[in-house]
Amino acid sequence: MSAALITDAPLAHLRWNPVEPIARPPVLLLHGVGGGRQAWDDASSGTGAALAAAGFRALALDFPGYGLSATISPYDLAGLAGAVERLIAWLDCGPAVVVGHSMGGMVAQELLAHAPQAVAMAVLASTSPAFGKPGGDWQRDFLQSRFAPLDAGLGMAGLAGPLVSAMVAPDMPAARRAVAQAMMAGVPEATYRSAVSALVAFDRRAALPSIQVPTLVVTGELDRTAAPEVARRMAGFIPGARFSVVPGAGHLLNIEQPEAFNRLLLDFVQPC
Repeated sequence: MSAALITDAPLAHLRWNPVEPIARPPVLLLHGVGGGRQAWDDASSGTGAALAAAGFRALALDFPGYGLSATISPYDLAGLAGAVERLIAWLDCGPAVVVGHSMGGMVAQELLAHAPQAVAMAVLASTSPAFGKPGGDWQRDFLQSRFAPLDAGLGMAGLAGPLVSAMVAPDMPAARRAVAQAMMAGVPEATYRSAVSALVAFDRRAALPSIQVPTLVVTGELDRTAAPEVARRMAGFIPGARFSVVPGAGHLLNIEQPEAFNRLLLDFVQPC
């Protein structure tokens, strides 16, 4: 199924409409810090088309500053969640299913904390309820390591190759690895710096027990950023949450193992 590119909305997005519409909430697909709306298209994960084939309207968003969406200031996760909330209100069709990968999962948690009425179900993929360790030193070192290639003048293309390779499974097919690298290389450097800086202040651990919507927490078996044991503990604090692991996948599980990820997602959202 082909997607339409929508730009006259609070956030630019790809939209897949089902052939036979069913009275179901829309599904919003939220990308990670090195992604964009392309993370969910046919060349990456095929998730948007898979949802449409199952009768859902699927929207793959560009967060502010990404792709065709205007940036925001200040650039923080609360602001990103607010932009998603405005899009849901603009759609005017009730609460949405929110599927967030990595940073997108953190934005989903912000949305659940600030506007729980906007969310019908949540999928938190390869994400965590807090970033790093307390004290600030870890966060400072993390930012320095992430920005070092940019500070050295290598640009996003110079950053993308080594970083993607460090995040994915060692046997990820070269073609899929190239897709992920190209997507990260296309993120504006200023947006990447703002988004990564926003991550280090994130902490929604105390809000997990207050999540009242059906929730799936999923991560990759080989994910070193959102390791299975971390994701399992996270799910344990969310009432009634389901927990799953995608075998053979690293941090970019929807691109590394798209068939397995899409099966888990469809199995979870089909009842709604």
